[in-house]
Amino acid sequence: MRVSSGVARRRSKKRWFKAAKGNFGGRKNLLRTVKETVVKGRAYAYRDRRVRKREFRALWITRITAACRAHGLRYSQFISGLNLAGVDLNRKSLSELAIHEPAVFDEIVDVAKTALGGNA
Repeated sequence: MRVSSGVARRRSKKRWFKAAKGNFGGRKNLLRTVKETVVKGRAYAYRDRRVRKREFRALWITRITAACRAHGLRYSQFISGLNLAGVDLNRKSLSELAIHEPAVFDEIVDVAKTALGGNA
């Protein structure tokens, strides 16, 4: 006996088309293209959730570098000085301080320079 898969098939297709909503042309209308689009989009989303973290860390380091250079210190020296001084601030916090609280960042740079001694 032949089994009809009408309801299950429709539900499956609706799920695919809903996931592809907002795409252009056949990428939202044609089932085969929709499947390719959705699978690829999910792969990109998975990958880029990790890439976003790398990009933010790079941005924070760039900001800290610029702020350190204004005080005559390289980024690597600054981080080394903070480690020697036992200051446990992450790069996100340091970046925010450099932008929004320059006076506080100046004090942190002084702490790093003191910890480095004559090497700075």
